Amino acid sequence: MKLTRNWLQNYVDIEGISTSELADHLTMLGLEVDSVENLYQDLSDLKTGHIVTAKPHPDADKLQVCEVQIGEELHQIVCGAPNARAGLNVVVALPGITLPGNFKIKKSKVRGIESAGMICSERELGLSEDHTGIMELPDDVQHGQSFIEVMGLADTMIEVDLTPNRPDCASVIGIAREIAGITGRELMVPVKDREVANTSKKFQIDIESPELCPRYAARLIEGVKIGPSPWWLRRQLKAIGLRPINNVVDVTNYVMMEYGQPLHAFDFDTLAGGKIVVRVPRAGEDTFITLDAVDRKIDNETLLICDGEKPVALAGVMGGMNSEVTPQTVNVLLESACFNSVSIRRTARKVNLATDASYRFERGVDPGGTINAMDRAVQLLVEIAGGTAEDAGADCFGGRRPMNSLELKISRTAQLIGIELGYDRIAELLQSIGFICKPKDEDTMWVLCPTFRVDIDREADLVEEVARLYGYNNIPTTLPGADLSYPEQDTRRFKRADATRMLLAIGFSEAINYSFASAKHVDMLRLDADDTRRQFVHLLNPLSEDQAVMRTMLLPGLLENVKRNISFQKTAVKLFEVGKVFRPLEENSQPLETSHLAGVLCGSRHGEASPLYFKAEGVDILDAKGAVEYLLEEMRLTENSTAPIKFVHPVEEGVEKFCDSDYSLLVFAGDTLLGMIGKVLPDVLRSFGIKHDVYYFELNFDNICELQAAPRSFSSLPVYPSVKRDIALVVPVTVSAGELLAKVHESREKLIESAEIFDVFQGGKIEKGYKSVAVSITYRSATKTLTEKNVEKAHTKVVKLLTDTFGGSLRDA
Repeated sequence: MKLTRNWLQNYVDIEGISTSELADHLTMLGLEVDSVENLYQDLSDLKTGHIVTAKPHPDADKLQVCEVQIGEELHQIVCGAPNARAGLNVVVALPGITLPGNFKIKKSKVRGIESAGMICSERELGLSEDHTGIMELPDDVQHGQSFIEVMGLADTMIEVDLTPNRPDCASVIGIAREIAGITGRELMVPVKDREVANTSKKFQIDIESPELCPRYAARLIEGVKIGPSPWWLRRQLKAIGLRPINNVVDVTNYVMMEYGQPLHAFDFDTLAGGKIVVRVPRAGEDTFITLDAVDRKIDNETLLICDGEKPVALAGVMGGMNSEVTPQTVNVLLESACFNSVSIRRTARKVNLATDASYRFERGVDPGGTINAMDRAVQLLVEIAGGTAEDAGADCFGGRRPMNSLELKISRTAQLIGIELGYDRIAELLQSIGFICKPKDEDTMWVLCPTFRVDIDREADLVEEVARLYGYNNIPTTLPGADLSYPEQDTRRFKRADATRMLLAIGFSEAINYSFASAKHVDMLRLDADDTRRQFVHLLNPLSEDQAVMRTMLLPGLLENVKRNISFQKTAVKLFEVGKVFRPLEENSQPLETSHLAGVLCGSRHGEASPLYFKAEGVDILDAKGAVEYLLEEMRLTENSTAPIKFVHPVEEGVEKFCDSDYSLLVFAGDTLLGMIGKVLPDVLRSFGIKHDVYYFELNFDNICELQAAPRSFSSLPVYPSVKRDIALVVPVTVSAGELLAKVHESREKLIESAEIFDVFQGGKIEKGYKSVAVSITYRSATKTLTEKNVEKAHTKVVKLLTDTFGGSLRDA
């Protein structure tokens, strides 16, 4: 967006504000200034002159010898312009001056007559292409003055880089409004707001595509005279890079830059039926010739402006040659409209034509400013081109919407900006750029957004406006607050990481499977018909039939992993997975998600290399049990006296349908079931395509996380030596080895440091129904070296406790 300082001065008083300060203001408002340029500096040495006499050249019919007064001096200049005459005020380039195009002026002789300079035309000055004669200055211009000062060319052009969300600033008045807001000065606009009814009797407007044209207004001006624009208008357009054409077109361009509202002038006498129809193309309308004489292809989504018979303009982009204003035009129909931004953007891309009008329509034109821009253009046309404008014109406003109303909290404003501003100050800032503010309660105000601010959608946008207008540079810089408190951690996340680390340490590998599973898995595992794990959460749009439901168990996915490993000849498999299983709840409710931990073991106990280094042994139920024991022990759950860990062989009804009843264990923490350990039945494995034995465990990890771990404790390294004693007890086979160890620890003998099972034997000389369990007990004192008497006393006490409790006896051989 280009504008000049003098043009801006028409709408807001910027006296006393330097151009650099103005650029700083705009940049801090979010309107980055790309460049600032002093205009026409190459013409700064030119002076105004007055032709005192103009006599024919004695040796040339078309030349005149002029005496030109510049201040106190008279200069003789030979001139060939047909309009050179005595009494005319002109622009003079004296010797030594360089004109645009690097044309240097020197003293010379023209047909034997000395000439000390040149009287300039507009083309020689770079002001237009007119070279029919020298430039005639107004009669009241004093000679000897600076040309650019006298003619108002001494100006500064400011170019602002606009972001797409600020179409309101694609106008001089829009920029002036921002400057008025930040400086607290008054915004002055050329015309007042008014309402227009669709009352014209000389033409008719018909909008067939109202969704693409929310508002269309027009006004007829009769009896205009087409001609060049006055100097002030041409000067202003040239200052921002627009080429003057004629008074009607120049006015539409001027008002477009002034208000940001594109306008278009039709030759009314070329409009068939005296009507305007806004519509999309009809059958057979696939091309259109625009003002630049290019035949452009259009499609059935292109919005057209038509008369009673044919298209006359590409809406929002460019008019057509069949209705353009020409020197013969007498009656002008002026269009001021608001079009759908997406439609105009699409049309401009389709026909590969970017114009100043499409630039503004693509970003969003203010539907509330349509009439003001039209009235301003009519005012200038009547003044410049003559003619008579009808009183009201026509206005079709089918897309009228109420002003956007938002709530703004004072506390929220302070929170986001970082400074406290009261209601009055916030209202003052917002009202300075056209917002309307009304109080709602002590902390809230209603804010009505003007129609030209299409970018304001929510409260945060209003807060940004307050910050912009208050001045980002006025907001004190503060370091962000650092909260040194340690946030509460998710203990389950840490426990999951610990469990993963522990299982990896004993040779397992972690598997990560999809939570989506096949509904066939429950049939392959032979689950009962009423088993709750058959109740699935079904996916509305599954990736495949094998991923149609959310899983209710982790085991099927791990069995699929085992099958894949065996297919690649990796038969020694130890895998685990920590993940969620899903159960449906009520309709339209989120499913119940529970975290489980599962593992599978298959093949050699020591891995693929076991034949080279170890005796080849396959995994069994004890490997799976050992993994679970290790995990619970490392998590310090086995030391919990209120919920002791127990491994119980299930009764018949407690065995999973896919599990071998002879190789299955339930894992309890007190009365809470944590999960199960077992061997998968061969028939079930064959349904998964597995021919090897597979042992598994699956635990409810959420239940594990709920258990209270024993506190960490530290004891110094022992100073005194330990003494080991072994006990070989013959007990009934119904007595578990774990019960013996538990009883040893329950003996409360202070000298016992540890106890462990190192052998279990059945057969031979051991009576049927009994077994031999060998326990190694370590004794140590923290205060002295133990004597034989000390150890023997404690050991005898433990042996008696075991034999009395379990009905056993010491093994003698």
